[in-house]
Amino acid sequence: MRSVEEHQRAVSDLVQARLPVTVALADAEGLVLAADVIAPITLPVFDNSGMDGYAVLADDVAGASSDHPVSLPVTEDIPAGRTDIPTLTAGTAHRIMTGAPIPYGADAVVPVEATDGGVDVVAISSPIARGRHIRRAGGDVAEGATVLWAGQIVSAPVAGLAAALGLAELTVRPRQRVLVISTGSELIKPGTPLAPGQIYESNGVMLAAAVREAGAAVVAAVTVADDTAAFTEVLDRYGVHDGAVDLVITSGGVSAGAYEVVKDVFGRDGDQGVHFVKVAMQPGMPQGVGRVGDAAIITLPGNPVSAQVSFEVFVRPALRRAMDLPAQDRPRRTAVLSEKLVSPAGKRQFRRGLLDHETGTVTNYGPPASHHLRYLASANCLLDIADEVTELPVGTQVEVWDLTG
Repeated sequence: MRSVEEHQRAVSDLVQARLPVTVALADAEGLVLAADVIAPITLPVFDNSGMDGYAVLADDVAGASSDHPVSLPVTEDIPAGRTDIPTLTAGTAHRIMTGAPIPYGADAVVPVEATDGGVDVVAISSPIARGRHIRRAGGDVAEGATVLWAGQIVSAPVAGLAAALGLAELTVRPRQRVLVISTGSELIKPGTPLAPGQIYESNGVMLAAAVREAGAAVVAAVTVADDTAAFTEVLDRYGVHDGAVDLVITSGGVSAGAYEVVKDVFGRDGDQGVHFVKVAMQPGMPQGVGRVGDAAIITLPGNPVSAQVSFEVFVRPALRRAMDLPAQDRPRRTAVLSEKLVSPAGKRQFRRGLLDHETGTVTNYGPPASHHLRYLASANCLLDIADEVTELPVGTQVEVWDLTG
């Protein structure tokens, strides 16, 4: 059998980064910058007011107080967005709004709270220091400065800064384009009445959600019966051979039975570019990796817990690495086991668990069988039990994968 580490390397080597692309700001959110960003302008672009108030010469109101306010005629009204910048004459004031350009000659802004709010004549009741409440051009960003760096995630503030600099696009590492295929003639769409022998399809929904949560894009999530022609038609429909997808994730059809459509299409002996292996882990022993054209192929087991745990162990870190995203691996923590556990010899076991962050303890959650999806849905961690360990007494220090991080 292949070890978990060996299969992780095989999957990681298979999922390759796409070339950088330039996209609109809205499409860049959550992606990683592929190039530094140089400021094409200064920020602020011009001297502007930091307050609603009155632009003045500080010397004109140096003697102002609440008992003896200084009255000045208001000769201009400057709202935000005014494009012609007036000149302030000594002994006058200009009413000004936050963000509006500072008039030539003014050296301070008196907040409206320190005045009577006059429109024709304003009474100012306190002095003001030169430069007060004026945002100077270039005070935030100098033109030509590097303000964002390759490797940064395009967060909300990053997008905001780019927009403030007048940039409509950013160069980023694009999302991996993933086609999810669930196989099985017994599978039907949720919301449809069940016939005898049928079950609701869940892997496609679950894996597509996991792909999106990992930061990649889902091209489609398709259910295919155990029919090689139907499976091949899906590959053709979504351009798997033509470079339209980067990764195909399948679930089911990889065991040793007679109706294993994934093996039949991709070649049971690896002759079609996909190699099927057994990995020394529980759940998730049957796996497959390979390439068809430019598309990477990762085949997962059909049992839902096996499929999702396999995604966590192999696919999620490879996807995030290919997109240069941080937190490629789930956080690893050490916790104290609250109950006795047994594990099969020779297999690395991933058990569902409930981690108590406050006490640092972890409880096994549910049976180990790969069809118990209910427990995985409420688990917040995976207990990682080494392949040579067969028994863990209460109080044992165990490593857990924090699924909330």
